[in-house]
Amino acid sequence: MTDPAQPLHLGQTTALPASPEAAVLDYVPNPRAGTLYLVRFAAPEFTSLCPVTDQPDFAHLVIDYAPGETIVESKSLKLFLGAFRNHNGFHEDVTVGIGQRLMDEMQPRWLRIGGYWYPRGGIPIDVFWQSGTPPEGLWLPDQGVAPYRGRG
Repeated sequence: MTDPAQPLHLGQTTALPASPEAAVLDYVPNPRAGTLYLVRFAAPEFTSLCPVTDQPDFAHLVIDYAPGETIVESKSLKLFLGAFRNHNGFHEDVTVGIGQRLMDEMQPRWLRIGGYWYPRGGIPIDVFWQSGTPPEGLWLPDQGVAPYRGRG
């Protein structure tokens, strides 16, 4: 985790990290600390690699969180997610790992991630993880990703 007063990526030209482990996520102070609200990031063109075949896997990720003292800086999140393009991992490991890393580093009040993976071998795999029970009073909109229906 970087110093919230000195984000590493914001306003800088930054190369895509070589791996998710090498990616540095920036967190900045929550401008509405103490207020219960939801932040959503959608990554409809997320990719990683199958750990068995090295073929690309595609997903629509939706990350929802209720900030605590910090928020994740969106450019650093984009670079982190982009680093998965050359990362081998099963859908479950990738989806849950992203959620757990954000939870561990950012320490939001609550976080959930939905990984809506496109079919491989004819079977779509959707993976969901959350940090616990949502705070009382938090508005939780539907993640808005339709179930896979095949071609037309």
